[in-house]
Amino acid sequence: MLINPDLSIILASKSPRRSYLLEQAGIPFTVRTQDVEEIFPADLDPLEIAPFLAELKAEGVRDLLRADNEVLLTADSVVLIDGVKHGKPKSREHAIETLEKLSGRSHIVVTGCCLLSSSKKEIFSSKAEVWLNEMTREEIEWYVDNYQPYDKAGAYAIQEWVGLAKICKIEGTYPCIMGLPVDLVYQHLLKW
Repeated sequence: MLINPDLSIILASKSPRRSYLLEQAGIPFTVRTQDVEEIFPADLDPLEIAPFLAELKAEGVRDLLRADNEVLLTADSVVLIDGVKHGKPKSREHAIETLEKLSGRSHIVVTGCCLLSSSKKEIFSSKAEVWLNEMTREEIEWYVDNYQPYDKAGAYAIQEWVGLAKICKIEGTYPCIMGLPVDLVYQHLLKW
């Protein structure tokens, strides 16, 4: 690995998908988490919400840093339909409603990241456009009932049925859509 071996990466996320992506990329890390209230200004540009929230999370868990060689990594993903943020669904009906909006059209996924140490901070984001084929109400209900996508922005995961059976095109990277733009994380850590 070309990342400085003296760096200790701390992933401040409970997301199993983010852990999986770092593991697959061979980037060693430790998980330390703490809840942070995710609030953002109502007038914030929708493309800036994810990086804003990633920085908010990093600042909110700054006390998880225990040594000068530790670097916190936080991330947040948002799904934008016609420029409107769609977060994690609050109920079965909300998940169904979100997927009905996504059906047969494109949407934007933005994943923002923040790297934070005791002396440095970098904020960056990745954007992808995703096109979905039409989904019937029956398919949507089946997906929601079988996959319970309540912890996923936009009510779906690219690595599950919707992503595998209904995505027909993407512009951007798969890891960005999955929740962590590993290419950018790696580039930033290389220069850290």
